[in-house]
Amino acid sequence: MSHEQFPTDQPAVVTCGLPYANGDLHVGHLRTYVGGDVYSRALRKLGQKTAFVSGSDMHGTPVAVNAEKEGVTPEEFALDWHETYEETFPEFNVEFDNYGHTHDGTNTELTKEFVRTLDENGHVYEKTIMVAYDPEEDQYLPDRYVEGECPYCGAKARGDECDEGCQRHLEPGEIVDPVSTITGNPAEYRERTHKFFRVSVFQEYLQEFIDRLEGTSNAQNQPREWIEGELQDWCITRDMDWGIDYPGEEAEDLVLYVWVDAPIEYVSSTKQYTERVGAEEYDWTEVWQEDGDIVHVIGRDIIQHHTVFWPAMLRGVDYEEPRAVMASGFVTLGGKGFSTSRNRAVWADEYLDEGFDPDLLRYYLATNGGFQQDVDFSWSKFQERVNGELVGTVGNFLYRSLLFAYRNYEGTPKAAVSEEVKSRIEGAIRDFGEAVNDYSVRKAGLATVELARFGNEYIQRNEPWKLTDEEPEKAAQVIRDCVQIAKAVAVLFEPVAPGKSERLWDALGEKGSVHDVEVHAALDAPPASFEEPTELFEKIEDERVEELNEKLDERVAEATAGEEGGAEEEGDEEVEIEEPETDAHADAGDLEPIAEDRISFDEFQALDLRVGEVVSAEGVDGADKLAKLEVDIGHEVRQIVAGIKQLHDLDELPGKRVVVVANLEKAELFGVESNGMLLAAGEQADILTTHGDSVPGTKVR
Repeated sequence: MSHEQFPTDQPAVVTCGLPYANGDLHVGHLRTYVGGDVYSRALRKLGQKTAFVSGSDMHGTPVAVNAEKEGVTPEEFALDWHETYEETFPEFNVEFDNYGHTHDGTNTELTKEFVRTLDENGHVYEKTIMVAYDPEEDQYLPDRYVEGECPYCGAKARGDECDEGCQRHLEPGEIVDPVSTITGNPAEYRERTHKFFRVSVFQEYLQEFIDRLEGTSNAQNQPREWIEGELQDWCITRDMDWGIDYPGEEAEDLVLYVWVDAPIEYVSSTKQYTERVGAEEYDWTEVWQEDGDIVHVIGRDIIQHHTVFWPAMLRGVDYEEPRAVMASGFVTLGGKGFSTSRNRAVWADEYLDEGFDPDLLRYYLATNGGFQQDVDFSWSKFQERVNGELVGTVGNFLYRSLLFAYRNYEGTPKAAVSEEVKSRIEGAIRDFGEAVNDYSVRKAGLATVELARFGNEYIQRNEPWKLTDEEPEKAAQVIRDCVQIAKAVAVLFEPVAPGKSERLWDALGEKGSVHDVEVHAALDAPPASFEEPTELFEKIEDERVEELNEKLDERVAEATAGEEGGAEEEGDEEVEIEEPETDAHADAGDLEPIAEDRISFDEFQALDLRVGEVVSAEGVDGADKLAKLEVDIGHEVRQIVAGIKQLHDLDELPGKRVVVVANLEKAELFGVESNGMLLAAGEQADILTTHGDSVPGTKVR
């Protein structure tokens, strides 16, 4: 593995956390898979040899429990969902180079090989532990067959995780007051011999690994509690029939814990890709066993598994460690977590059934906030982003430019690209490359939107329609520039909107596939002629949004009708998001009272509020909450200290529009001068920004 800037000379693999073969996909799930697809496409755009792989997670107790409820075998149940996922991902232009599953022959054999190697290297041992047991059913209770109280925080927890409280991974025997989910009766603890992986011996290695790990800051920081504390060994076997048998005769009645074979599927899927295309095209051993660049794209609820257990396993069998882990935030609905039992979700097939293009959702999920931040989905917000940015900025520029070029020149005018436009496209390519190396799918997508925004400003500033008669050469040069920008948009927007970019590429009369060209193609001359263009994006009308909201509200109401007190059904998979006290749905009694003392209009006018743009952001040394920002307010760049260090991803702030009190007296905080005040709402410091594109320095009135 290298830590060189992408593209590197080594092959890369981008993996996505395995979807659990246990139910329908919704837009919350899609955020991770869209993010992984965008990132792998972006790497290829830079010229990086890349494989994009994943697979379905087929094992574990939830599959066994739900298969039993449906009267089918766990294999039949899981394969059915696996096939559904295989069909669904391409419908959202998520195109894996290989998509396998954990129960196939490749992963079964490779998992056993991993475990045998760990055992031979002295990293596995036997230990007698107390395991929950249901005397009525005469069986031991693995994972989700047992529930009880978390020993760490006291919250209700399931056998392998405190999912409603502190989110800790739990080992067998840790649950307090265990209850069998099979019978509902109290369980009892009995001695049982299991296999353990010596994670503790890798503690020093893991402490060094986490310091060099790249990716999102939550993936780098969240695991430190485990790595820097007393690292516990890990029970890697379970008492059940469904799963991969522990290799060897001495443990023939045990299967491997699902979190052993699940990440090994990353390797297995890459191996299957090599077997299909040949080692000359892509050699899985180069990336996993030699010197490749491994990037894991996951949900933040499984950070611990990918930054503690998995790298320790890889180290134990002498495989390459991950270069980066990108952990996404959750997707919420109206500020609340998705709920399967209440049908409070926007389902993947529902989105498609409404007739929306998949690239619209890809753009929304990829660019709506930093990757590690939670994203709140609503049809109204979706409409706003589509109409404002895709239709109003990108689509508007492309259609007006290419239509003018077609009607006046039947394609690309015979003129050279201006230095201004060439430089701006080169800047967009640099921004794109920096975004990839910053692991920011958001910045990669917005680099193209900003280029299109420049194009709109450029064509409006030069007004070629006024030049065609008086200065025809100047008009031709302006439109030549605009066609070049349009081609650059097609190239650079492909990772986020592959379908729309392909359509734009074809509209320009280009040969080959936009999916195969690299970033430098953005500066190659467009074809001399092309056909009359059509609009790339369509506006979403208010009436349509009202209809969608009504459907969603009705469905949620029907699903929750009859649920006493609105309680969740057993086995619900709601993603729990702690709502801030200032949430829009908070009761009025939770809000601070409005001040009774009024100020005059003149007093308000004395405040000089300005639009600013964050240039840089970093934490103040020694201060837990303070961050130092450089903010461009038009006339100058101001240094401002704000208490947002723990509430925002500082790496995501550069480029963000903010509102600043510009005429506040200077202050010194923790020895750092602050020349202004950043406006933010509530305890969670919801930063005030602008709806449109007001330039830095614009006065807020």
